[in-house]
Amino acid sequence: MSAALASCFTVGAMAEEVDSQNTLAADSDMVEEVFPVPAWRNSFTFAQTGRVADTLLLGIQNQQYIDFGLRKDRIVGDASLELTYTASPALIPNWSHLRIYLNDVLMDTVRINEQDLGQQRTQTVGLNSFLLSDFNQVRIEFVGHYTDICEDPANSSLWINISSGSKIHLNTQAVATRNDLAFFPLPFFDPSDRDKTRLHMVFADTPNAAEQQAAGVLSSFIGSLSGWRGADFPVLYNQLPETGERRQIISNSVVFATNDRRPDFLSDKEYYPDVNAPVITMMDHPDHAYSKLLVLMGRDEKDLHTAAMALASESPLLRGQQVVINKLQTLEPRQPYDAPNWVPTDRPVRFAELIDYPEQLQVRGMRPDPIQLELNLPPDLFVWRNQGIPLATRYRYTMPVVNDESRLSLSINEQFISSTPLSRYSESSLEKMRLGITSSETANSRDKLLVPSLKLGARNTLRYDFSFASTYGSAQKDHCQTSLPVDVRAVIDEDSTIDLSDYHHFMAMPDLWAFAGSGYPFSRMADLSETQVVTISQPSAEQVSTLLQVLAGIGAKTGYPALALQVTDNWEEARKSDADLLVLANLAPEMDQSADIDVVFKQSRDWLLHGFKQPLDKSQRYNAGAFPAQTEVDLTADAPIAAIVGMQSPFNKKRSVVALLADSPADFQLLNSTLQDDGKMAAVRGSTALIRESGVHSQLVGDQYYVGYVPWWTKLWYVMSEHPFVLLLTTLAAALLAGFVLWQILRWQAARRLRDY
Repeated sequence: MSAALASCFTVGAMAEEVDSQNTLAADSDMVEEVFPVPAWRNSFTFAQTGRVADTLLLGIQNQQYIDFGLRKDRIVGDASLELTYTASPALIPNWSHLRIYLNDVLMDTVRINEQDLGQQRTQTVGLNSFLLSDFNQVRIEFVGHYTDICEDPANSSLWINISSGSKIHLNTQAVATRNDLAFFPLPFFDPSDRDKTRLHMVFADTPNAAEQQAAGVLSSFIGSLSGWRGADFPVLYNQLPETGERRQIISNSVVFATNDRRPDFLSDKEYYPDVNAPVITMMDHPDHAYSKLLVLMGRDEKDLHTAAMALASESPLLRGQQVVINKLQTLEPRQPYDAPNWVPTDRPVRFAELIDYPEQLQVRGMRPDPIQLELNLPPDLFVWRNQGIPLATRYRYTMPVVNDESRLSLSINEQFISSTPLSRYSESSLEKMRLGITSSETANSRDKLLVPSLKLGARNTLRYDFSFASTYGSAQKDHCQTSLPVDVRAVIDEDSTIDLSDYHHFMAMPDLWAFAGSGYPFSRMADLSETQVVTISQPSAEQVSTLLQVLAGIGAKTGYPALALQVTDNWEEARKSDADLLVLANLAPEMDQSADIDVVFKQSRDWLLHGFKQPLDKSQRYNAGAFPAQTEVDLTADAPIAAIVGMQSPFNKKRSVVALLADSPADFQLLNSTLQDDGKMAAVRGSTALIRESGVHSQLVGDQYYVGYVPWWTKLWYVMSEHPFVLLLTTLAAALLAGFVLWQILRWQAARRLRDY
């Protein structure tokens, strides 16, 4: 993490303990002799790599790129491309073909035969596995011809459709890796892996609040790394995950152990002696050399938290099989709304701060792909009745020969905003352009736009589309003229800015949409320093897994681990804290009696208090008022059910509570699976979300309250806008009062003039 992450520690090695751990590490050579190396056949479609729709290759846009990664602890024995395509019926057979490249090396050509024209075909192309690394790129290049003379590259007959269902097949096998923390977070998380991160959390017994806090810090860190991939944290008590009958399942785990509380496989203190400081050790699974264990050991739970914090800091000092944490010190506290994944709202932000890779703002070709930027905004950004968000866009492009219909279009969240012509500049402007640009041959321009705030939510996509118009060639009788297309390029300058600094943070609560989409209100502080998690003293494995899943989800949204997380199983401690509460426990009496709760779980009975209202849609997200319950249903059922409830904290009116309510292990499994399902989480909104196997039912019940700050006059107008009749009466009363005061002033002025005469 960067210096702003604000953790530093020193590590030391205890020679005797390291030697003993090395002696005790599983003999991987012996395991390999008994059991075969784990191997798999992995297949994934183009859609799974991000190409969700079919790609149409044209004469002037004839290339498609497919990127995919390979875990560093995997090796590929065989690879192939299963290409599904449909060719234009107008192509000349055999002259037209596809070139297949892997990492810029030609693999094969796919000839377009006569029987292929206009029909969907599938062909398999072998890929050289020796060229594969942790990042790979398959390039498909279309060479098409529809005539032998006077051929126009822009002719509409030149096309071939590449199906998003095309597949890449990889036969992979595991590679035994060293137990070296210098490579952490490998192999527990690999950024080249497209799949969900799965990491077991192993405790000696039912974890107390302090042990859950340590695990929460580590799970949020893994979640911040996993991002869109997602993460899953199965919890085990006093056992390691199974590796299968033939040891074909690789299961990496994190083990939490203290001198007095440790799993049975660490119970022999002759081999695993007591420690005198927080210690982090990487070792092999006792029964499987390809599965790794990350053991966090300490004198007590406080040492476990220190070890988890040290791992989350990603210090370059980590190295070797074992490290001892001599010191851990927080250097700099976090500030509100400074999550790395969020756009800063206190200053203008350069596009250079928003890109994910160096060439993201550059495109080429007559029909280039769109340039897209992800804008993740705090959900409480108050954009009510404003003039828009200032967006200063600088862009450059290959200058056209003549003025034509070439344009730059801007859209947000698939909604068109504006379009600007790309014109040819005068000779003097061209000279100035050349003086100002040192690394590009393109024309310069700058445009200022206002982004309509109503198009913005928590996650947004800012999209620029360059559209170039040109005529390449023409064919006339007895005269043929063909021109090759120009190497057209365009770029959005990294110095372009978006400015959100004029906006306040103010929001109507409860709003579970903000929690589901952004982890709000807990994510307001990226390190969760203003969050108090309330759990029970004897949680089930499913309940602990749910807690870790929630924290990982918040970490994925903020891009930062929960270094300042506080977990307690004592409601008295929660009452005294000035923090937002995340509850996975029985509700406090003050909450249980609240009118805002319409779902309460007590033992095996479900009390459902529902009004006959339709589920909330997006337009109802900020609808104020309560939905009074019209029916009370008392029933008993075997099927799982859970709920997410939001309310104002009864202990602090400026704080919020989000409670994850479930009763049985099956209920928590249902809740956990919902937290990992983006589709179901999109339906979570309002103040209460009831979760069943059939889906999520959300409602807004009870009174709303407001968090954040806006000037009092703005807040007054905002609140009154929900009550137009009251606003009308208030306006009339104000007008009458102003008229009466003016009338009195005029009477006083007239009386004074009469006295003077």
